[in-house]
Amino acid sequence: MTKPGRAMTIKEEAKKSVLLLPALILLIAFFIIPIILTVYYSFTNMALTGANAKNFQFVGLRNYTKMLADKNMLKSIWNTFQFLVGSLLGQTVLGFLIAYFMKHKAKGFRSVVGPCILAGWVMPEVVVALCSLAFFDTNGTMNTILQAIHLPPVKWLYAHPMLSVIIANVWHGTAFSMLNFQSALDNVSGDIEEAARVDGANRIQTLVRIIVPCIKDTIATNTMLNTLSTLGVFGLIWAMTGGGPGTATTTLPIYMYNQGLKNFQLGQGTAIGMVLLLVGAVCSVIYTKVLKTED
Repeated sequence: MTKPGRAMTIKEEAKKSVLLLPALILLIAFFIIPIILTVYYSFTNMALTGANAKNFQFVGLRNYTKMLADKNMLKSIWNTFQFLVGSLLGQTVLGFLIAYFMKHKAKGFRSVVGPCILAGWVMPEVVVALCSLAFFDTNGTMNTILQAIHLPPVKWLYAHPMLSVIIANVWHGTAFSMLNFQSALDNVSGDIEEAARVDGANRIQTLVRIIVPCIKDTIATNTMLNTLSTLGVFGLIWAMTGGGPGTATTTLPIYMYNQGLKNFQLGQGTAIGMVLLLVGAVCSVIYTKVLKTED
């Protein structure tokens, strides 16, 4: 390439790079810098009030050792694991089944059923929590159904608090999975399904051996996005149970809030946030490795 040609190419690339500057500035200001500050604060004794609020100091790994020695931390990790697995299974399976059974239905049917399911997704977490509280109340809808079939009422929020918040989160997030799977299933050619049936495959075999492999990438992406959003759920659990009774529904975000804002220990709260960030990163890497499409 001649020198004038090379200079022109560099000039064009520079013009394109300038257009990326606003996005780059926003990325640095609202993503990179907050992460760096969070990492730094997690190694300090920064507090919300008192002397350490202004003159906080570097304390090394003290926040992390203190956090790992706290039995409530281990309990919150276990609760987070239960909440994550239950929510992922419920949202993924229900979302897929709804999308699958709606695939060959008439457009009018889909236009009615779809928005009904989407209603749970578009609601704010606090509204979902209030609806779920009414559903699981001692005199609520769930116990009314149980009594109608001659079963004793259950104090759901005291006897099964984790199950209650999982069901509420499944209701809130199923529509997102349904939309993803609807889009993927619509792109699966009907000819492939018809060829499988001609070869003697029944409906379940067609589903497991033909359709699911075809939408493998969508399953991976949906699982990853649901994992990251579920790890960050705070308002729903806080409005329903406040992390209780006791610590029965105290997940990592609730524990982080308690340590950072209720106990005023911002340094320790940010250390818990780093653990939450690490869990999300590990899950993302695992999904990417396990469900990676072979080219």
